[in-house]
Amino acid sequence: MSGPLPILTGRSGYRSGVLTPRIVLFGATGFTGRLTAKALVARGARPLLAGRDQTRLATLADSLGGDLPTAVADVGRPESVRRIVGPGDVLISTVGPFVRWGEAAVAAATEAGAVYLDSSGEPTFIKRIFQRYGPAAAARDAALITAFGYDYVPGNLAAALALRKAGAEAIRVDVGYFVDGAMARRASGGTRASALGMILEPMYGFREGRIVPEHGRTRRFLVDGRVRHGLSIGATEHFTLPPAHPGLHEVNVYLGWLGGLTRVAGVLAKATPVVAALPGVRRATWALADRLTRTGGAPVEEGVSSHVVAEAYDEKDRRLAAVRLSGGDPYEFTAGVLAWAATTALAEGVHGTGALGPADAFGLDALTRGCAEAGMAIRE
Repeated sequence: MSGPLPILTGRSGYRSGVLTPRIVLFGATGFTGRLTAKALVARGARPLLAGRDQTRLATLADSLGGDLPTAVADVGRPESVRRIVGPGDVLISTVGPFVRWGEAAVAAATEAGAVYLDSSGEPTFIKRIFQRYGPAAAARDAALITAFGYDYVPGNLAAALALRKAGAEAIRVDVGYFVDGAMARRASGGTRASALGMILEPMYGFREGRIVPEHGRTRRFLVDGRVRHGLSIGATEHFTLPPAHPGLHEVNVYLGWLGGLTRVAGVLAKATPVVAALPGVRRATWALADRLTRTGGAPVEEGVSSHVVAEAYDEKDRRLAAVRLSGGDPYEFTAGVLAWAATTALAEGVHGTGALGPADAFGLDALTRGCAEAGMAIRE
């Protein structure tokens, strides 16, 4: 992935000779990027639209009312990404798969002392943010808030609310993500590429005060009287919940998008370490992911609804509290909550530096309001 150095058009962020903080949307012409750009404009923001193709950027700017600034930037030329981010800016990255292409935006935000948000749902990348990139960001007064979308903001919110209700007796929290409708047809090419790349990546959980390897764990949830199955996945909740709730011994996160195939997927997931070690498997997987990114086409717009459940338990495995959130299309929620977070961070800042969770960055009450504005309501 390569391209020319940044070309800035429209209003550049300067006011009376002084550079003022702004929102920068990197990956603006992708599927999630376009939705996020629309959501930002709907909130009255004027983001800098950044991506690899100036023609596509100009077309997007025109479709949003024109006169929005644009910049050409490419992860293949990290300096081009650094040049579009300044101190106090809010950088949103929707450029995935993040394990392969996400580092340039993280490095740019860290170097500038900016607030960074992304739409990643990739466990390996999330782990890197908290364990590798976070300390460097804290040293530069930057804030990194990864996976700020349907993956994994609502689970953080539901779990925090359940733990607040449960009180000090809670030692375990389980989170489940579920969708109804044709999500497979709704998924974008970028989502499919990220999901394919995740297949061979190591998963993890949180047990007894530390992050531990995990493969193929499954669990049943009862949602509206219906049994739903979930497959364990590495998420931000494993990193964000324990520091805020020191009594937690265990955090589990499950994805329930596979329905009745979840248990089969759990069995296959146990073989991941062996398959990933085979020669050429990773290279072939990434080649297919690249093809999906290029040829994924426009997702089918069919009705999709989402549900997120969090349940807190005590040491005797008694359920102390449960919270459920319900919403619509996960992509629309992701765009809306990213737009809310970016405009809030630009106007009010965030709480803290380094790698932050959603509630850490904005506070639980504000996060509740932000999720509601993006279409995810609490149903206890």
